[in-house]
Amino acid sequence: MIKKITPVLAAAVLLAPAGAHARTTPAAMAALGDSISAGFNACGWYVSCTSRSWSAGDFPSVNSHYLRLLAMSGAIKGHNLNFAAPGATSADLAGQARKAADAGAGYVTVLIGAQDACRGSEKEMTPVGTFRRNIDKAFDVLRPTGARIFVASIPDVKRLWRVGKDNGWARLFWAVGRICPSMLANPRSTAKKDEARRDRVRERVMDYNTQLRQACEKYGPACRHDGGAVFSHPFTLKHVSAWDYFHPNAEGQKVLAKITFDAGFFSDAVEP
Repeated sequence: MIKKITPVLAAAVLLAPAGAHARTTPAAMAALGDSISAGFNACGWYVSCTSRSWSAGDFPSVNSHYLRLLAMSGAIKGHNLNFAAPGATSADLAGQARKAADAGAGYVTVLIGAQDACRGSEKEMTPVGTFRRNIDKAFDVLRPTGARIFVASIPDVKRLWRVGKDNGWARLFWAVGRICPSMLANPRSTAKKDEARRDRVRERVMDYNTQLRQACEKYGPACRHDGGAVFSHPFTLKHVSAWDYFHPNAEGQKVLAKITFDAGFFSDAVEP
């Protein structure tokens, strides 16, 4: 069992110089978020595949944050916790953060927000103000522990529509599974109302990403944001599961692991 961080250790981490964070590897880490971090559909039919998670997975070819940290220090071995859950929204993040805090995770990754935007309709999307309050609440849970937080931007779901709309299998799975209807409904429609809807959903994702970045800045030097690396990455259909054409497959998780780790605390401490 992983022990909780002591108040003395928490204070030491909070008071350490920013550069020290990059040189000190954690003894335990936790992945927070939704189905992406849970590795959903990355190895099986509609199941979570936490071993393939870009964050806390242990599948060699993905080369997750956990495996990269393990290569730097054996102290973290076996202490790769994953509290991400399929279907989770920002409202669930504080509960996951409490689990990470209770477990003494010194490093926490956050990728949340896709499900706040991917609703049955636009009107069901989480308001931006509510989203920000949910993020702040979760970060407030972690702050007393001194945990370092890495925040990944939400992927550009409009890009997924763009690369998949002409693929018959993608359209079939999107329709049958009712996957992200706010963005992916009527994928081949060029009607102005559908084009405007997609633009508004993308704008909401961009607004969420702005709030994630600002919440990270508010948390202080113990938080790193990816600077939009995930949102701007040119993902293609080869990076998503052929079982739903939405969630990252193992190759997609591998890409996520690299671009996020390169933007984080420890990128200058390991060889490329």
